[in-house]
Amino acid sequence: MCTQRLLLCLYFVSLALVCPAQRAESDGKPAQSVQWASRVVGVSSEKKGEPTGEQYKASQALGSPSKGPEMGQSTCAWAPASADGSAEEWIQVGFAQPQRARQIVIAENVNPGAVAQVLVIDQKGVQHPVYQAGNSTPPRTGPLLNIFLTDSDVVCSQVKVILNGAAVKGINQIDAIGISEEVKPITATINVSAATPKDIQKENLGKTVNSPGQEVAPVISPDGRTLYFTRNFNKANLGAPDHQDVWYSTLESGATGTTPTWGEAVNIGSPINNAGDNAISGMAPDGRTAYLINVYKPDGGLAFGISRSIRTKAGWSQPVECKIANNYNLHEKNQLEFCVSPDGRAIILAVQRRDTRGDRDLYVALQRPDRTWAEPVSLGGVVNTAESESSPFLAADGRTLYFTSAGHPGYGNGDIFVSRRLDDSWGNWSEPENLGPAINTDEWDGYFTIPASGDYAYLSSRANSMGEDDIFRLKLYPAIKPDPVAIVSGQVLDSKTKQPIASEVVSKLFNEDKEVAKVDYSPETGEYKIILPTQKVYNLTATREGYFPTTETLDLSRDKRFRDIRRNLYLIKIETGQKITMREVLFEQSQYSLQPGANVELDRIVEMLTNYPSMGLLIEGHTDNQGDWEPNMKLSEDRVRVVKEYLTSKGIAEGRIQTKAWGPSKPIASNGTDERRKLNRRVEFTIMAM
Repeated sequence: MCTQRLLLCLYFVSLALVCPAQRAESDGKPAQSVQWASRVVGVSSEKKGEPTGEQYKASQALGSPSKGPEMGQSTCAWAPASADGSAEEWIQVGFAQPQRARQIVIAENVNPGAVAQVLVIDQKGVQHPVYQAGNSTPPRTGPLLNIFLTDSDVVCSQVKVILNGAAVKGINQIDAIGISEEVKPITATINVSAATPKDIQKENLGKTVNSPGQEVAPVISPDGRTLYFTRNFNKANLGAPDHQDVWYSTLESGATGTTPTWGEAVNIGSPINNAGDNAISGMAPDGRTAYLINVYKPDGGLAFGISRSIRTKAGWSQPVECKIANNYNLHEKNQLEFCVSPDGRAIILAVQRRDTRGDRDLYVALQRPDRTWAEPVSLGGVVNTAESESSPFLAADGRTLYFTSAGHPGYGNGDIFVSRRLDDSWGNWSEPENLGPAINTDEWDGYFTIPASGDYAYLSSRANSMGEDDIFRLKLYPAIKPDPVAIVSGQVLDSKTKQPIASEVVSKLFNEDKEVAKVDYSPETGEYKIILPTQKVYNLTATREGYFPTTETLDLSRDKRFRDIRRNLYLIKIETGQKITMREVLFEQSQYSLQPGANVELDRIVEMLTNYPSMGLLIEGHTDNQGDWEPNMKLSEDRVRVVKEYLTSKGIAEGRIQTKAWGPSKPIASNGTDERRKLNRRVEFTIMAM
């Protein structure tokens, strides 16, 4: 028989930390290669879990282990219908790539020792027994059963695992089944980045923020200067002490050279706080738009959902519902946690729905043109598990997601993980990485939040707290930092009066018609704020009816760190005598052909002339001072001619357009460098009549 050529060896593994994925490293140890089962061929029975979830199903035995190296029952593992039964239970799985194996790996995350027999099935369907439990088999405390095969010519296509339910008291579970050519035992692990430092220190924010009660759900403003959080079990709450309120603390600057400290926490008051449970779960880049749990009803009650409140000079506005299509939550406690993307166009929710894999999953609801949100869609199986996913936070770069999960291997009953969007969709994510034992504890850890600078993270934890959960901060290390961003802020002003005017501010990628961010600027708010990922070039445009749109180029292509940029935008009122400099109608040195992107600005001129049929324009062309006078004059003539031809090609009558060439005679910048000379190679428009 084939089995006579197989040498069976059983290895009882300790809880070493080595990555369970197919090729990965952890804690600096060499990678191990293992192929985990990819499909279920058959199963004897399945324990009943949630009515709409995937708990305990045979499919939970696919892929890498979800529980180990920690032990314990998990909804992310297969469990047969009966426990402590004498009936034979079994599961049979297949592999995407049949291969010769030196080792079979079976993860039993709870009550190990129930495996009675293991069969390898080759590509022809022939079964090869490779393991038979005997009376002398010693008990095991680790999660992995390693079965070693030597001198085997068998190509493993499938594996069948048979359990003896009566062998070990209690529920039996199989978390994963794998095959490997490794000769060293495959060991269970937690997927922690190899670059994670071991000396991370979590700093308790102290008595000005924390109390003997409970402080959870911190939300740091993008500028890092205001910390909002939820406080429970406090007599100063507006409702009963066991109802949670929103509180906040601001960063106070001390004497020169001293470290800023967090000021005494203040109850945010009504209308955000009332007699019910209140919490802020998101803050827009402007720092003045707060997203809240619950819908605030006219009678003072609360209902499931999300609301938004805006801070004005008079205080916080009455919260208004953010309407999400078919928004519901099947969770028994109706618990809702969410975050809002930096551009305000996506809400990531932790809820239980009919297609949820487990207790709660992460979903995304995308904003519609009417500023309502579409029905939530799952983030998919890389992030979500058959256990609970909660407390999502999307960093300022719009792609780095931090969340708490009990379904990925961790150190406690809920660990913080990081995953990154791999494209512009919301369903393609990198394999989640555990933030490591210096951040995660054997308790529940969550509510990770990071300012736009990406320097510190704030989180909730009970370990080393002053009572219940407290708020801590830690210095972020590169492996888990989000991509760098810039906060761009300023006012939109009338170019003549220098008075702020309400307008819309939009950022787009340079030379692309792809909107990155948009905000409505109101003089009452003080300034606009937009968060933009660095290492790109943007156009920043302000618009308002009756004014000519203004566009500024923002070059962040060389920036690899956080930047805080002030940029006022000036709008020119459409009236006779106004001069408009077209900053995007630029030319290469000694050339008169339009550079890419000029058509966007010129099309705005066309639109203005179309909207004002009696308007006439004077187009003036300028050059830098490089070269001789006469060629530069000719060059400026050619430039205004090219611009005029573009306008007339769009249907504007020639008689409405006059031209004037100035050559290098009217510079607006120094000609000392090419960057400055570029500003002088320009076209200006003056409104002649209305």
